[in-house]
Amino acid sequence: MPRSSSTSQSIGQIPGRVEEPIGTMSLGDHLEDLRKRVFWAVIGVVPIFVIAFGSGRYLLDLLITPARKKLLDGGHGSSLLATGPFETFGTVVHLAVVVTLLLGSPWILYHLWRFVSPGLYKHERRVVYLLIPFSGLLTVLSMLFLYFVILPVILSFFIGYGSKVSGNDAIATAPVPSGIVIPMIPILKADPVSPTVGMTWINEPLMQQRVVVGINPVDQSALIRTVHLTTDIGIIQQYRISEYIKAVLNMGLAFGIAFQTPVVVVMLGWVGILDPRAMGKYRKHAIAICCILGAFLTPADPLSMVLLAGPLYFLYELGLFILRVFPISRVIGDLKEQQDENAITPEDPS
Repeated sequence: MPRSSSTSQSIGQIPGRVEEPIGTMSLGDHLEDLRKRVFWAVIGVVPIFVIAFGSGRYLLDLLITPARKKLLDGGHGSSLLATGPFETFGTVVHLAVVVTLLLGSPWILYHLWRFVSPGLYKHERRVVYLLIPFSGLLTVLSMLFLYFVILPVILSFFIGYGSKVSGNDAIATAPVPSGIVIPMIPILKADPVSPTVGMTWINEPLMQQRVVVGINPVDQSALIRTVHLTTDIGIIQQYRISEYIKAVLNMGLAFGIAFQTPVVVVMLGWVGILDPRAMGKYRKHAIAICCILGAFLTPADPLSMVLLAGPLYFLYELGLFILRVFPISRVIGDLKEQQDENAITPEDPS
């Protein structure tokens, strides 16, 4: 579809510059192309969903591992809770859909790009080629930062906060009545090799009392049942699997958006809305906004807020640095050469 000369100035466009001619498409052609792109975009992510759903229990275990570890460190049982027969299955489906959208986003963006690229000028396409990989890299970094840095800090803070609510501070003691022998349960660093039926012990790293109740007739392995041991606290924390995964995925979405700060800064600078030298005078305002976003995107504990506000401000400065090093004139090339190349002269056959 041709672009009118009365439209607003595009990225890097020079007043009076004549852009390269673009072919025309009818409305019916646009709709047909859109239908085709949507169809292939959906078909392309179906195999990803099948694989993600098949690996759903592994992905679920990967996400709940930080929570189980922090619960165990806090003196709680390390198991999460499902309150309905379909809760775990529904959580796996939810997780598979999110993973499909994340892994399939390059394929979806490719077809979106194929749909809109005929309406973009050559220099605008060059800008997109640079920003899309940069945005993808920032998204991956945001997920890694959330999983390895922010999530353990948040879990430690809230689990530790609840664990400080103690139960009975003073437990009564009395002499053992005569004739009563208190049994001794061995405390081990790992499960014994080839335990027999009836054996019981405490696995110290897992904080579990483990009992062998039978032998598996298929592979002759021990059938072990467990009892989680907890500290003497007033509030036992056991999270619902669906609520925990939903919270993690929501934080992942928020962090993925927040980590696009350099892309937004660079785009605003390239279209002339932000001046990197002028924005350097507003660093105090930028720090305040990063702190507000850190408090809003995290569950508001002070440590995780600071851990997010710091990287956000760094990403803001990164965007300004990119603007200084790569101004729009450098990104789209020599404007005079492009003008001479793209201009329609009277001698043009067109």
